[in-house]
Amino acid sequence: MINVGIIGSGFIGPAHIEALRRLGNINVVALCDSTLEKAQAQAAQLHVPHAYGDVVTFLQHPDLHAVHNCTPNHLHAAINKQVLLAGKHLFSEKPLCMTMGEARELVALAEQAGVVNGVSFVYRQFAMVQQAASMVRSGETGRTFAVQGSYLQDWMLEETDYNWRVEADKGGASRAVADIGSHWCDTIQFVTGRKIVAVMADLAIVWPTRKANLAGQATFSAQTQQAQYQDCPVNTEDLGFVLLRFDDCSKGCLSVSQVAAGRKNRLYLEVSGSQASLAWDQEVPQQLWVGHRHRANQTLTDDAALMNRDVAVRARFPGGHIEGWPDAFRAMMYQFYQAVGKGEMPAQDERHFADFRDGAQVMAIVEAIVQSHHDQRWVDVSI
Repeated sequence: MINVGIIGSGFIGPAHIEALRRLGNINVVALCDSTLEKAQAQAAQLHVPHAYGDVVTFLQHPDLHAVHNCTPNHLHAAINKQVLLAGKHLFSEKPLCMTMGEARELVALAEQAGVVNGVSFVYRQFAMVQQAASMVRSGETGRTFAVQGSYLQDWMLEETDYNWRVEADKGGASRAVADIGSHWCDTIQFVTGRKIVAVMADLAIVWPTRKANLAGQATFSAQTQQAQYQDCPVNTEDLGFVLLRFDDCSKGCLSVSQVAAGRKNRLYLEVSGSQASLAWDQEVPQQLWVGHRHRANQTLTDDAALMNRDVAVRARFPGGHIEGWPDAFRAMMYQFYQAVGKGEMPAQDERHFADFRDGAQVMAIVEAIVQSHHDQRWVDVSI
């Protein structure tokens, strides 16, 4: 059995624990949070046997093999560094850290430590995303010349919607692009096999001042009518539009919004090739649209018998049995812990999860987008 510890028990920490427990060979043995009292309460609720109120003591837990960093963004770099220096395998929530300088340091530390390292880019794990990438690799879509898509949510639509991600010192200089646009960038690069090398961005703040609930507010939670508020200035974007250039000279465009009413979590992408187009919508994750010029379009479903042989195993259940985000999350953990079980990072062509280099590359894209908006010009992605 592999002994795993979790740092952070907010929105995403319990999702990690649930996915890990589905693997069968993982013991979640310890939980660490900002205070011992909070850690103990969450550990009891989540049935984790040991609780810690500081990272140093947590990392001394006996026979701890791997750590998941599920803390807010501004804590990622320091905690990731502590874990790596302790020689533990490390799975970090995205973003990997807050700056490219930190990202480069963490990539180097992970390689020096010789540990398995991963970043939580989950959407590449969906069966139909795997199928799309397989079709592009095999040449079924021809030469890729354009991509387009969006990532739309509505949980920040109203003036009274507030979260720590709004605050640049906690969430980073970018919000919508870094928080959800980063997922789109990783997914589209995975599907096409190409890297984004330059961007031109126009970002917008819909609510220059938001009303923060004095009692606090959890991610994706609803407001109450009795809440009391204080005005807080906002300097991170609610939405944005980005033109893209890839390393094979193909082009793309992306729109990102956390203020799109009715869109709960819609990551949509479309790939245009010389032989066929592909489109995938995360809110209808079991379907892959295939577009043709001279014959009827197709809607492929995640039935292993209908998928390309190299990715058919990614459909774990028979066709027609719904698989969604928790299943993709489990698949991500499965791939990561296959490597942990072997004690080393797989070769690049055999690695089926995002690693620290992927996390750093996407961070470079986000930084370029922020710089592009500030300068109102095309900016190269510099790693």
